[in-house]
Amino acid sequence: MSLANQRANVRIACDHLAPIAEHHELVISHGNGPQVGLLALEGAAYEEVPAYPLDVLGAETQGMIGYLIQQELGNRLPFEKPLATLLTMIEVSPDDPAFDSPSKPIGPIYTREESEALEVERGWVFKPDGDSFRRVVASPTPRRIFELRQIRWLLERGCVVICAGGGGIPTRYEGDHTLVGIEAVIDKDHATGLLARDVDADVYLMATDAEGAYVNWTRTDQLRIARANPDRLLEQYRDEFASGSMLPKVEAACQFARATGRRAGIGSLVGMQDTLAGRAGTLISTEFPGIEFAD
Repeated sequence: MSLANQRANVRIACDHLAPIAEHHELVISHGNGPQVGLLALEGAAYEEVPAYPLDVLGAETQGMIGYLIQQELGNRLPFEKPLATLLTMIEVSPDDPAFDSPSKPIGPIYTREESEALEVERGWVFKPDGDSFRRVVASPTPRRIFELRQIRWLLERGCVVICAGGGGIPTRYEGDHTLVGIEAVIDKDHATGLLARDVDADVYLMATDAEGAYVNWTRTDQLRIARANPDRLLEQYRDEFASGSMLPKVEAACQFARATGRRAGIGSLVGMQDTLAGRAGTLISTEFPGIEFAD
């Protein structure tokens, strides 16, 4: 979680984003789970002031990560290419059932003993993450992106837009129509899926550590899904995808494909151009009648 390590990872991402930005309109989003968890820990360590809520921490991470992406991508694109990082608020419902069942992991991993102590000390909720435990918070469904007009305005002027980072800043309206922040973290894949639909994207790509979506993941007989119809995929293989990692990506890709009739792709960060070209990753679209596996 050091700054040097984060910048090194951003540089790798930007090496592969820059060629796409040179030939396409590009909107970039990102996760923030580790960063928002780190800020929460830093805030809890300083007891002179109350801990900052998650919506404010989410805004801080949008600025921090957006700054790194904007700077590193700008160093790889022509000077005249405009880039902008936009603080992005997203509306959620205060009645979302997610508030009754926290599920979004943030921050580092802990031992069972450490997590139990923090549950008592800070009132945090933890769930297993492999052999360890991570703090989990509510992850409500994104309903509306407030800065959509600004994002479109920037795209129309040739700008690369970095927005909706970390799933957006979770907000809701109070009874007198006053917008306020919410103590939650919106899932980044569902938020960017909504964003992709709202900006009428031609393609929605999700870059991750894996080469695509797999069945029998981590087993000797694992198979990468090369092409899939969204309805067939979720009907046959939903249980194959981990709820905290690949399942939200598959769900978001399927929602985009059904709503737009266009392609969504899931693939490795370094293989983004190949996924965009249809040569790698997992492609999901209503144009595919069934499910095909990679050779």
